[in-house]
Amino acid sequence: MPKITETTRPAPGLRDAIILFALVVIGASLCNLSQTGLNAMISPVMDELGIDVDTGQWLTSAYILVLGVAVPVAAYLQRRISDRAFAIGSLAAFALGSLVCIIATNFPVMLVGRIMQAISGGLLIPQLQTIAMTRFPENRRATATGVGGIGLGLAPNVGPAVGGAMEAAFGWRSFFVLMAALAVALIVLTLVFARNVNEGDTSARFERLSFVYSTVGFGGVLLGLSQASSFGLASPWVWGPLAVGAVFLVLFVRRQRTVDQPLIHLEIFDSKVFRVGLISMCVLFASYLGPTLVIPLYVVDLMGGTPLDAGLVAFPSTFTAIAVNPLAGMLADKYGVRKVVMVTGTMLVVGSVGCSFVGETTSLAQLTLFQTVRSIGVSGLIGPILAYALSGLEPRIGPDGSASVALLRQAAGSFGTAVMVFLATAILPAPADGPTGGLLANPALPYQVSLAFSALLAIGLLTFMFARLK
Repeated sequence: MPKITETTRPAPGLRDAIILFALVVIGASLCNLSQTGLNAMISPVMDELGIDVDTGQWLTSAYILVLGVAVPVAAYLQRRISDRAFAIGSLAAFALGSLVCIIATNFPVMLVGRIMQAISGGLLIPQLQTIAMTRFPENRRATATGVGGIGLGLAPNVGPAVGGAMEAAFGWRSFFVLMAALAVALIVLTLVFARNVNEGDTSARFERLSFVYSTVGFGGVLLGLSQASSFGLASPWVWGPLAVGAVFLVLFVRRQRTVDQPLIHLEIFDSKVFRVGLISMCVLFASYLGPTLVIPLYVVDLMGGTPLDAGLVAFPSTFTAIAVNPLAGMLADKYGVRKVVMVTGTMLVVGSVGCSFVGETTSLAQLTLFQTVRSIGVSGLIGPILAYALSGLEPRIGPDGSASVALLRQAAGSFGTAVMVFLATAILPAPADGPTGGLLANPALPYQVSLAFSALLAIGLLTFMFARLK
Protein backbone atom coordinates (compact mmCIF):
# COMPACT_ATOMS: atom_id res chain seq x y z
CA MET A 1 0.00 0.00 0.00
CA PRO A 2 1.33 3.47 -0.77
CA LYS A 3 1.90 5.94 2.04
CA ILE A 4 -1.10 7.89 3.24
CA THR A 5 0.79 11.04 2.28
CA GLU A 6 -0.34 11.87 -1.21
CA THR A 7 -1.13 15.55 -1.55
CA THR A 8 -4.78 16.26 -2.19
CA ARG A 9 -6.75 19.46 -2.35
CA PRO A 10 -9.17 20.08 0.55
CA ALA A 11 -12.45 18.40 -0.22
CA PRO A 12 -15.58 20.52 -0.62
CA GLY A 13 -17.40 20.81 2.68
CA LEU A 14 -14.29 20.03 4.72
CA ARG A 15 -15.23 22.67 7.30
CA ASP A 16 -18.61 21.00 7.75
CA ALA A 17 -16.92 17.63 8.15
CA ILE A 18 -14.55 19.03 10.79
CA ILE A 19 -17.43 20.53 12.81
CA LEU A 20 -19.47 17.33 12.72
CA PHE A 21 -16.40 15.21 13.45
CA ALA A 22 -15.54 17.29 16.53
CA LEU A 23 -19.08 16.94 17.89
CA VAL A 24 -19.11 13.19 17.28
CA VAL A 25 -15.69 12.79 18.95
CA ILE A 26 -16.97 14.57 22.06
CA GLY A 27 -20.16 12.49 22.02
CA ALA A 28 -18.25 9.21 21.71
CA SER A 29 -15.98 10.37 24.53
CA LEU A 30 -19.01 10.89 26.78
CA CYS A 31 -20.12 7.33 26.04
CA ASN A 32 -16.71 5.96 27.00
CA LEU A 33 -16.59 8.19 30.08
CA SER A 34 -19.97 6.86 31.18
CA GLN A 35 -18.92 3.26 30.53
CA THR A 36 -16.07 3.37 33.06
CA GLY A 37 -17.38 6.16 35.30
CA LEU A 38 -19.86 3.80 36.95
CA ASN A 39 -17.01 1.53 38.11
CA ALA A 40 -16.04 3.96 40.88
CA MET A 41 -19.68 4.43 41.96
CA ILE A 42 -20.94 0.86 41.78
CA SER A 43 -21.01 0.30 45.57
CA PRO A 44 -23.27 3.27 46.44
CA VAL A 45 -25.43 2.53 43.40
CA MET A 46 -25.93 -1.08 44.56
CA ASP A 47 -26.67 0.07 48.11
CA GLU A 48 -29.31 2.57 47.01
CA LEU A 49 -30.96 0.21 44.53
CA GLY A 50 -30.85 -2.69 47.00
CA ILE A 51 -28.98 -5.15 44.75
CA ASP A 52 -26.04 -7.50 45.32
CA VAL A 53 -22.71 -7.65 43.50
CA ASP A 54 -23.80 -10.31 41.00
CA THR A 55 -26.80 -8.23 39.95
CA GLY A 56 -24.87 -4.97 39.97
CA GLN A 57 -22.27 -6.43 37.63
CA TRP A 58 -24.89 -6.45 34.89
CA LEU A 59 -24.85 -2.66 34.86
CA THR A 60 -21.34 -2.89 33.37
CA SER A 61 -21.64 -6.24 31.56
CA ALA A 62 -24.85 -5.21 29.81
CA TYR A 63 -23.17 -2.02 28.61
CA ILE A 64 -20.45 -3.99 26.82
CA LEU A 65 -22.97 -6.53 25.52
CA VAL A 66 -25.38 -3.96 24.04
CA LEU A 67 -22.54 -1.89 22.63
CA GLY A 68 -21.49 -4.94 20.62
CA VAL A 69 -25.05 -5.57 19.46
CA ALA A 70 -25.51 -1.95 18.33
CA VAL A 71 -22.29 -1.72 16.32
CA PRO A 72 -23.42 -3.85 13.32
CA VAL A 73 -26.59 -1.74 13.05
CA ALA A 74 -24.40 1.37 12.77
CA ALA A 75 -23.21 0.29 9.32
CA TYR A 76 -26.80 0.13 8.03
CA LEU A 77 -27.87 3.41 9.64
CA GLN A 78 -24.86 5.24 8.22
CA ARG A 79 -25.95 4.13 4.77
CA ARG A 80 -29.62 4.91 5.39
CA ILE A 81 -29.71 8.36 7.00
CA SER A 82 -27.66 11.54 6.90
CA ASP A 83 -24.56 12.01 9.06
CA ARG A 84 -26.20 14.87 10.95
CA ALA A 85 -29.40 12.95 11.72
CA PHE A 86 -27.35 9.91 12.74
CA ALA A 87 -25.33 11.98 15.23
CA ILE A 88 -28.40 13.73 16.66
CA GLY A 89 -30.26 10.44 17.12
CA SER A 90 -27.27 8.80 18.80
CA LEU A 91 -26.76 11.74 21.16
CA ALA A 92 -30.47 11.79 21.96
CA ALA A 93 -30.31 8.11 22.96
CA PHE A 94 -27.41 8.90 25.30
CA ALA A 95 -29.17 11.92 26.81
CA LEU A 96 -32.37 9.95 27.36
CA GLY A 97 -30.45 7.02 28.85
CA SER A 98 -28.70 9.38 31.27
CA LEU A 99 -32.06 10.87 32.30
CA VAL A 100 -33.41 7.37 32.97
CA CYS A 101 -30.39 6.64 35.20
CA ILE A 102 -31.03 9.89 37.10
CA ILE A 103 -34.59 8.91 38.01
CA ALA A 104 -33.90 5.18 38.50
CA THR A 105 -35.14 3.83 41.82
CA ASN A 106 -34.68 0.12 41.03
CA PHE A 107 -32.40 -2.13 39.05
CA PRO A 108 -34.58 -2.69 35.93
CA VAL A 109 -34.98 1.05 35.31
CA MET A 110 -31.25 1.64 35.85
CA LEU A 111 -30.44 -1.17 33.45
CA VAL A 112 -32.67 0.37 30.76
CA GLY A 113 -30.79 3.64 31.12
CA ARG A 114 -27.41 1.92 30.76
CA ILE A 115 -28.64 0.02 27.70
CA MET A 116 -29.68 3.27 26.03
CA GLN A 117 -26.27 4.79 26.76
CA ALA A 118 -24.58 1.72 25.31
CA ILE A 119 -26.64 1.92 22.12
CA SER A 120 -25.39 5.47 21.67
CA GLY A 121 -21.77 4.38 22.11
CA GLY A 122 -22.22 1.51 19.67
CA LEU A 123 -23.42 3.98 17.03
CA LEU A 124 -21.12 6.97 17.61
CA ILE A 125 -17.79 5.14 17.68
CA PRO A 126 -18.16 3.63 14.17
CA GLN A 127 -19.46 6.96 12.88
CA LEU A 128 -16.37 8.70 14.23
CA GLN A 129 -14.15 6.31 12.31
CA THR A 130 -16.20 6.56 9.13
CA ILE A 131 -16.14 10.37 9.09
CA ALA A 132 -12.39 10.38 9.64
CA MET A 133 -11.78 8.05 6.70
CA THR A 134 -14.40 9.22 4.19
CA ARG A 135 -14.91 12.94 4.79
CA PHE A 136 -11.29 14.07 5.14
CA PRO A 137 -8.62 14.40 2.43
CA GLU A 138 -6.38 11.36 2.11
CA ASN A 139 -3.39 13.19 3.56
CA ARG A 140 -5.32 14.08 6.74
CA ARG A 141 -7.07 10.81 7.56
CA ALA A 142 -4.50 9.35 9.94
CA THR A 143 -4.42 12.70 11.73
CA ALA A 144 -8.20 12.62 12.07
CA THR A 145 -8.18 9.08 13.49
CA GLY A 146 -5.46 10.18 15.91
CA VAL A 147 -7.53 13.13 17.11
CA GLY A 148 -10.48 10.79 17.58
CA GLY A 149 -8.24 8.54 19.63
CA ILE A 150 -7.71 11.30 22.22
CA GLY A 151 -11.26 11.14 23.42
CA LEU A 152 -11.59 7.39 23.02
CA GLY A 153 -8.36 6.75 24.92
CA LEU A 154 -8.52 9.53 27.51
CA ALA A 155 -12.20 9.31 28.50
CA PRO A 156 -12.23 5.67 29.71
CA ASN A 157 -9.14 6.30 31.84
CA VAL A 158 -10.47 9.42 33.56
CA GLY A 159 -14.00 8.04 33.88
CA PRO A 160 -13.48 6.35 37.28
CA ALA A 161 -11.82 9.50 38.67
CA VAL A 162 -14.66 11.75 37.47
CA GLY A 163 -17.34 9.34 38.67
CA GLY A 164 -15.68 8.83 42.04
CA ALA A 165 -15.18 12.56 42.63
CA MET A 166 -18.77 13.45 41.72
CA GLU A 167 -20.20 10.63 43.82
CA ALA A 168 -18.17 11.78 46.84
CA ALA A 169 -19.17 15.43 46.41
CA PHE A 170 -22.77 15.32 45.18
CA GLY A 171 -23.93 11.69 45.04
CA TRP A 172 -23.83 9.22 42.16
CA ARG A 173 -26.82 10.68 40.32
CA SER A 174 -24.89 13.91 39.76
CA PHE A 175 -22.62 12.04 37.35
CA PHE A 176 -25.56 11.21 35.10
CA VAL A 177 -26.89 14.78 35.44
CA LEU A 178 -23.58 15.96 34.00
CA MET A 179 -23.73 13.37 31.21
CA ALA A 180 -27.30 14.38 30.29
CA ALA A 181 -26.49 18.09 30.32
CA LEU A 182 -23.44 17.66 28.10
CA ALA A 183 -25.38 15.43 25.69
CA VAL A 184 -28.18 17.99 25.39
CA ALA A 185 -25.60 20.73 24.79
CA LEU A 186 -24.04 18.63 22.00
CA ILE A 187 -27.46 18.10 20.40
CA VAL A 188 -28.08 21.87 20.39
CA LEU A 189 -24.63 22.55 18.92
CA THR A 190 -25.20 19.91 16.24
CA LEU A 191 -28.56 21.42 15.32
CA VAL A 192 -27.09 24.93 15.12
CA PHE A 193 -23.66 24.42 13.57
CA ALA A 194 -23.50 21.01 11.86
CA ARG A 195 -24.54 20.50 8.26
CA ASN A 196 -25.04 17.28 6.37
CA VAL A 197 -21.92 15.94 4.69
CA ASN A 198 -23.78 12.84 3.54
CA GLU A 199 -27.51 12.71 2.78
CA GLY A 200 -27.91 8.94 3.09
CA ASP A 201 -29.56 6.39 0.82
CA THR A 202 -33.27 6.03 1.52
CA SER A 203 -33.43 2.87 -0.59
CA ALA A 204 -31.22 0.95 1.86
CA ARG A 205 -33.16 -1.93 3.43
CA PHE A 206 -32.77 -3.29 6.96
CA GLU A 207 -32.05 -7.03 6.97
CA ARG A 208 -34.00 -8.21 10.02
CA LEU A 209 -32.90 -11.85 10.13
CA SER A 210 -29.26 -10.78 9.90
CA PHE A 211 -29.87 -8.46 12.84
CA VAL A 212 -31.25 -11.36 14.90
CA TYR A 213 -28.25 -13.52 14.02
CA SER A 214 -25.77 -10.73 14.80
CA THR A 215 -27.49 -9.86 18.08
CA VAL A 216 -27.35 -13.43 19.39
CA GLY A 217 -23.97 -14.16 17.80
CA PHE A 218 -21.93 -11.12 18.75
CA GLY A 219 -23.88 -10.70 21.97
CA GLY A 220 -23.15 -14.26 23.04
CA VAL A 221 -19.44 -14.01 22.29
CA LEU A 222 -19.04 -10.68 24.09
CA LEU A 223 -21.10 -11.88 27.05
CA GLY A 224 -19.05 -15.06 27.41
CA LEU A 225 -15.74 -13.22 27.17
CA SER A 226 -16.80 -10.51 29.60
CA GLN A 227 -17.95 -13.14 32.12
CA ALA A 228 -14.69 -15.12 31.91
CA SER A 229 -12.81 -12.81 34.26
CA SER A 230 -15.48 -13.31 36.96
CA PHE A 231 -16.57 -16.95 36.59
CA GLY A 232 -13.53 -18.68 35.09
CA LEU A 233 -13.11 -20.26 31.68
CA ALA A 234 -14.74 -23.58 32.72
CA SER A 235 -17.99 -21.97 33.87
CA PRO A 236 -21.14 -22.59 31.79
CA TRP A 237 -21.74 -18.84 32.09
CA VAL A 238 -18.68 -18.50 29.86
CA TRP A 239 -18.65 -21.40 27.41
CA GLY A 240 -22.46 -21.50 27.12
CA PRO A 241 -22.84 -17.99 25.62
CA LEU A 242 -19.65 -18.52 23.58
CA ALA A 243 -21.01 -21.73 22.02
CA VAL A 244 -24.39 -20.21 21.22
CA GLY A 245 -22.73 -17.07 19.89
CA ALA A 246 -20.41 -19.06 17.65
CA VAL A 247 -23.33 -20.97 16.09
CA PHE A 248 -25.25 -17.80 15.32
CA LEU A 249 -22.14 -16.08 13.94
CA VAL A 250 -21.85 -18.91 11.42
CA LEU A 251 -25.48 -18.35 10.49
CA PHE A 252 -24.84 -14.60 10.27
CA VAL A 253 -21.90 -15.02 7.89
CA ARG A 254 -23.85 -17.43 5.66
CA ARG A 255 -26.79 -15.03 5.59
CA GLN A 256 -24.62 -12.07 4.57
CA ARG A 257 -23.40 -14.00 1.54
CA THR A 258 -26.89 -14.74 0.22
CA VAL A 259 -28.89 -11.50 0.63
CA ASP A 260 -28.87 -8.47 -1.66
CA GLN A 261 -28.49 -5.88 1.12
CA PRO A 262 -26.51 -7.49 3.96
CA LEU A 263 -26.20 -5.90 7.38
CA ILE A 264 -22.40 -6.05 6.98
CA HIS A 265 -20.83 -6.30 3.52
CA LEU A 266 -18.34 -9.16 3.92
CA GLU A 267 -16.46 -8.02 0.85
CA ILE A 268 -14.49 -5.83 3.24
CA PHE A 269 -12.48 -8.96 4.03
CA ASP A 270 -11.45 -9.29 0.39
CA SER A 271 -9.05 -6.38 0.97
CA LYS A 272 -5.64 -7.55 2.13
CA VAL A 273 -4.91 -4.10 3.54
CA PHE A 274 -8.06 -4.24 5.66
CA ARG A 275 -7.33 -7.78 6.87
CA VAL A 276 -3.80 -6.86 7.94
CA GLY A 277 -5.01 -3.72 9.70
CA LEU A 278 -7.88 -5.55 11.41
CA ILE A 279 -5.65 -8.35 12.70
CA SER A 280 -3.14 -5.79 13.96
CA MET A 281 -5.86 -3.84 15.76
CA CYS A 282 -7.30 -6.96 17.39
CA VAL A 283 -3.91 -8.15 18.64
CA LEU A 284 -3.19 -4.64 19.95
CA PHE A 285 -6.44 -4.53 21.94
CA ALA A 286 -5.90 -8.07 23.24
CA SER A 287 -2.48 -6.98 24.49
CA TYR A 288 -3.25 -3.63 26.03
CA LEU A 289 -6.68 -3.84 27.72
CA GLY A 290 -5.84 -6.65 30.17
CA PRO A 291 -3.00 -4.84 31.97
CA THR A 292 -5.35 -1.95 32.77
CA LEU A 293 -7.03 -4.40 35.17
CA VAL A 294 -4.04 -6.54 36.21
CA ILE A 295 -1.64 -3.70 37.06
CA PRO A 296 -3.99 -2.04 39.59
CA LEU A 297 -4.50 -5.46 41.22
CA TYR A 298 -0.72 -5.85 41.45
CA VAL A 299 -0.28 -2.40 43.01
CA VAL A 300 -2.99 -2.93 45.65
CA ASP A 301 -2.72 -6.66 46.42
CA LEU A 302 1.02 -7.29 46.15
CA MET A 303 2.72 -3.94 46.65
CA GLY A 304 0.32 -2.95 49.42
CA GLY A 305 -0.59 0.29 47.69
CA THR A 306 -3.86 2.15 47.69
CA PRO A 307 -6.36 2.66 44.86
CA LEU A 308 -4.91 6.17 44.62
CA ASP A 309 -1.44 4.67 44.03
CA ALA A 310 -2.90 2.48 41.30
CA GLY A 311 -4.46 5.54 39.71
CA LEU A 312 -1.21 7.48 39.88
CA VAL A 313 0.57 4.72 37.96
CA ALA A 314 -1.83 5.26 35.06
CA PHE A 315 -2.02 9.05 35.41
CA PRO A 316 0.99 10.05 33.24
CA SER A 317 0.07 7.64 30.46
CA THR A 318 -3.46 9.00 30.39
CA PHE A 319 -2.31 12.47 29.48
CA THR A 320 0.53 11.47 27.16
CA ALA A 321 -2.27 10.17 24.94
CA ILE A 322 -3.40 13.77 24.39
CA ALA A 323 -0.14 14.53 22.59
CA VAL A 324 0.78 11.13 21.14
CA ASN A 325 -2.52 10.28 19.41
CA PRO A 326 -2.65 13.26 17.02
CA LEU A 327 1.14 13.38 16.66
CA ALA A 328 1.27 9.76 15.51
CA GLY A 329 -1.50 10.46 13.04
CA MET A 330 0.26 13.51 11.61
CA LEU A 331 3.53 11.59 11.28
CA ALA A 332 1.72 8.71 9.55
CA ASP A 333 0.21 11.18 7.08
CA LYS A 334 3.62 12.68 6.41
CA TYR A 335 6.01 9.72 6.50
CA GLY A 336 3.77 6.69 6.07
CA VAL A 337 2.11 4.30 8.47
CA ARG A 338 4.84 1.65 8.47
CA LYS A 339 7.59 3.92 9.83
CA VAL A 340 5.39 5.21 12.63
CA VAL A 341 4.08 1.82 13.79
CA MET A 342 7.55 0.30 13.81
CA VAL A 343 8.68 2.94 16.32
CA THR A 344 5.54 2.95 18.45
CA GLY A 345 5.24 -0.84 18.24
CA THR A 346 8.78 -1.13 19.62
CA MET A 347 7.80 1.14 22.51
CA LEU A 348 4.81 -1.10 23.21
CA VAL A 349 7.10 -4.12 23.36
CA VAL A 350 9.65 -2.39 25.63
CA GLY A 351 6.98 -1.19 28.04
CA SER A 352 5.12 -4.52 28.06
CA VAL A 353 8.27 -6.58 28.65
CA GLY A 354 9.30 -4.20 31.43
CA CYS A 355 5.91 -4.62 33.12
CA SER A 356 6.23 -8.41 32.97
CA PHE A 357 9.35 -8.33 35.20
CA VAL A 358 7.69 -6.50 38.09
CA GLY A 359 8.28 -7.93 41.55
CA GLU A 360 7.80 -7.20 45.22
CA THR A 361 10.74 -4.79 45.19
CA THR A 362 9.65 -2.89 42.07
CA SER A 363 9.03 0.74 42.92
CA LEU A 364 5.96 2.67 41.84
CA ALA A 365 8.25 4.96 39.85
CA GLN A 366 9.63 2.03 37.83
CA LEU A 367 6.18 0.60 37.21
CA THR A 368 4.88 4.02 36.18
CA LEU A 369 7.76 4.39 33.72
CA PHE A 370 7.08 1.00 32.09
CA GLN A 371 3.34 1.70 31.97
CA THR A 372 3.90 5.13 30.41
CA VAL A 373 6.19 3.74 27.71
CA ARG A 374 3.64 1.01 27.00
CA SER A 375 0.83 3.55 26.80
CA ILE A 376 2.78 5.76 24.38
CA GLY A 377 3.17 2.73 22.15
CA VAL A 378 -0.57 2.02 22.29
CA SER A 379 -1.53 5.64 21.61
CA GLY A 380 0.88 5.77 18.69
CA LEU A 381 -0.56 2.61 17.12
CA ILE A 382 -4.35 2.94 17.28
CA GLY A 383 -4.79 5.87 14.86
CA PRO A 384 -2.28 4.80 12.20
CA ILE A 385 -3.44 1.16 12.20
CA LEU A 386 -7.09 2.21 11.92
CA ALA A 387 -6.28 4.60 9.07
CA TYR A 388 -4.31 1.87 7.31
CA ALA A 389 -7.09 -0.72 7.66
CA LEU A 390 -9.90 1.51 6.40
CA SER A 391 -7.78 2.96 3.58
CA GLY A 392 -8.07 -0.41 1.86
CA LEU A 393 -11.85 -0.05 1.46
CA GLU A 394 -14.03 1.81 -1.01
CA PRO A 395 -16.08 4.64 0.56
CA ARG A 396 -19.22 2.62 -0.22
CA ILE A 397 -18.27 -0.08 2.30
CA GLY A 398 -16.31 2.16 4.68
CA PRO A 399 -19.09 2.09 7.33
CA ASP A 400 -19.02 -1.72 7.26
CA GLY A 401 -15.29 -1.67 7.89
CA SER A 402 -15.62 0.86 10.71
CA ALA A 403 -18.30 -1.20 12.42
CA SER A 404 -16.35 -4.45 12.04
CA VAL A 405 -13.15 -2.95 13.48
CA ALA A 406 -15.02 -1.44 16.45
CA LEU A 407 -16.78 -4.72 17.22
CA LEU A 408 -13.94 -7.21 16.69
CA ARG A 409 -11.36 -5.20 18.60
CA GLN A 410 -13.79 -5.08 21.56
CA ALA A 411 -14.10 -8.87 21.41
CA ALA A 412 -10.32 -9.23 21.17
CA GLY A 413 -9.83 -6.94 24.15
CA SER A 414 -12.31 -8.96 26.20
CA PHE A 415 -10.53 -12.17 25.22
CA GLY A 416 -7.11 -10.81 26.19
CA THR A 417 -8.44 -9.54 29.52
CA ALA A 418 -10.09 -12.89 30.28
CA VAL A 419 -6.87 -14.80 29.62
CA MET A 420 -4.76 -12.42 31.73
CA VAL A 421 -7.16 -12.52 34.68
CA PHE A 422 -7.29 -16.32 34.39
CA LEU A 423 -3.48 -16.53 34.48
CA ALA A 424 -3.28 -14.12 37.42
CA THR A 425 -5.79 -16.11 39.48
CA ALA A 426 -4.98 -19.69 38.40
CA ILE A 427 -1.30 -19.60 39.36
CA LEU A 428 -1.10 -19.62 43.14
CA PRO A 429 2.28 -19.07 44.84
CA ALA A 430 3.48 -21.97 47.00
CA PRO A 431 5.40 -21.63 50.27
CA ALA A 432 9.15 -21.84 49.96
CA ASP A 433 9.29 -24.92 52.20
CA GLY A 434 6.43 -26.68 50.39
CA PRO A 435 6.59 -29.75 48.14
CA THR A 436 7.56 -27.64 45.13
CA GLY A 437 10.66 -26.52 46.91
CA GLY A 438 9.75 -22.88 46.46
CA LEU A 439 9.29 -23.15 42.72
CA LEU A 440 6.22 -20.92 43.00
CA ALA A 441 7.34 -19.13 46.14
CA ASN A 442 7.48 -15.83 44.24
CA PRO A 443 4.21 -14.06 45.07
CA ALA A 444 4.62 -11.84 42.01
CA LEU A 445 4.62 -14.83 39.66
CA PRO A 446 0.88 -14.78 38.81
CA TYR A 447 1.12 -11.13 37.78
CA GLN A 448 4.36 -11.71 35.89
CA VAL A 449 2.88 -14.58 33.89
CA SER A 450 -0.25 -12.58 33.16
CA LEU A 451 1.69 -9.53 31.99
CA ALA A 452 4.11 -11.77 30.06
CA PHE A 453 1.14 -12.89 27.97
CA SER A 454 0.52 -9.23 27.12
CA ALA A 455 4.19 -8.83 26.22
CA LEU A 456 4.11 -11.89 23.94
CA LEU A 457 1.12 -10.43 22.12
CA ALA A 458 3.00 -7.14 21.73
CA ILE A 459 6.03 -8.94 20.29
CA GLY A 460 3.77 -10.90 17.96
CA LEU A 461 2.08 -7.68 16.83
CA LEU A 462 5.38 -5.98 16.04
CA THR A 463 6.59 -9.04 14.13
CA PHE A 464 3.34 -9.29 12.19
CA MET A 465 3.36 -5.60 11.25
CA PHE A 466 7.00 -5.79 10.15
CA ALA A 467 6.23 -8.72 7.87
CA ARG A 468 2.81 -7.74 6.49
CA LEU A 469 2.22 -3.99 6.82
CA LYS A 470 3.61 -2.23 3.77
